[in-house]
Amino acid sequence: MTDGSDTCGPPDRDAIIAAVKTVQDPEIPVDLYELGLIYELDVDDLGAVRIVMTLTTPNCPVAETMPGMVEKAVRTVAGVRDVHIDLVFDPPWDPSRMSEAAKLELDFTGKFDPAAISRRKSTPLTVNRRNRPDGRR
Repeated sequence: MTDGSDTCGPPDRDAIIAAVKTVQDPEIPVDLYELGLIYELDVDDLGAVRIVMTLTTPNCPVAETMPGMVEKAVRTVAGVRDVHIDLVFDPPWDPSRMSEAAKLELDFTGKFDPAAISRRKSTPLTVNRRNRPDGRR
């Protein structure tokens, strides 16, 4: 792994995108870039990279680890000296942000909507109780 300290010039933006594409959402078999979870990717001439990203839902079980996974992947790119990840939830992610490739990969028909899943209210479990012969429930 390189931190870019032995190279001259700014890191290649396409190489950074390729590094981000190595990180996949553990619940969806598509990389974060194609899912549309990367809102901004800025690279300066000194090798500092700033990424603004989101998750499919604020309740994502990997919310604490996903930014670190992205940072680790980006740090492998030659010329990268610093990485700053901003995790945001506004604007919220929705499936329209996915690339066409991601939609095809997921056979997207409009049924897949993790954000809708997070908005669902939990419903209490009800058990169908049959009346017992003695009249008690």
